[in-house]
Amino acid sequence: QVKLVESGGGLVQAGESLRLSCAASGIIFSINDMGWYRQAPGKQRELVATITSGGRTNYADFVKGRFSISRDNAKNTVYLQMNSLKPEDTAVYYCKAARLYVGYWGQGTQVTVSS
Repeated sequence: QVKLVESGGGLVQAGESLRLSCAASGIIFSINDMGWYRQAPGKQRELVATITSGGRTNYADFVKGRFSISRDNAKNTVYLQMNSLKPEDTAVYYCKAARLYVGYWGQGTQVTVSS
């Protein structure tokens, strides 16, 4: 019912920046929280940042102030600005949206940070 498509990933060097986007389509009414998660090879998927429909944000400790999540409700899109990227940030980044307490996931976008 909700389709999420991530974009903006790529290959960058340490210290550079990327901006990820996640566009929601389908039955997008009543989408509440949205967030970004990531999964590195051999690791569990972990939360990066979340944002409520009202704009309240929360970040994982490892972000250390480097990332910023935002959303444009009119465009049904959530963003993740990633600055000062580190090699350990390398992962597939997934967008998640919650509607009526049901979670939906995008297929992910690859972020690779070289040293």
